[in-house]
Amino acid sequence: MSDNTKPSQLKSNGGRKASTKSPRTRAREFALQGLYQHLVGGQGLEVIDPFTRDLSGFNKADAAHFDALLHGCVEQSTTLDERLLPWLDRPMAEISPIEHAAMWIGVYEFLHCPDIPWRVIINESVELTKEFGGTDGHKYVNGVLNRAAQDIRSLEIAADKKSDKPA
Repeated sequence: MSDNTKPSQLKSNGGRKASTKSPRTRAREFALQGLYQHLVGGQGLEVIDPFTRDLSGFNKADAAHFDALLHGCVEQSTTLDERLLPWLDRPMAEISPIEHAAMWIGVYEFLHCPDIPWRVIINESVELTKEFGGTDGHKYVNGVLNRAAQDIRSLEIAADKKSDKPA
């Protein structure tokens, strides 16, 4: 849950109500759905992109961020998987497609969205997995992305730890 989310803004499963979601959060949700189609159905971007844009509520999403995530994750899937592999405790084929897509989104944002703090990226990926994935999938995504962040965003994390220490 983000620092600005109030208990009244939560659904019974702990996820955020649609009315409180930011355009970027919505973009991640639509990208996750498109990536799921890609991972499970093997569909290409030429099918997934227009289909996803026609889904209800897409007009409230950050379309530019959706484009970056969907297209970037599919086009860089090999690189993203290579960045995740050292932190996995099982073969990629055994990772659920929702967890896989959420981790792609997280690593993509670590690499290409320096304006988004690493903690926000992890939180958003965990929330996606809570909302769309299996019961404890979010715990796995959290653990893997925390380790990936240490590798990819080490300078930002070090600066955060330095600023967290009392003077």
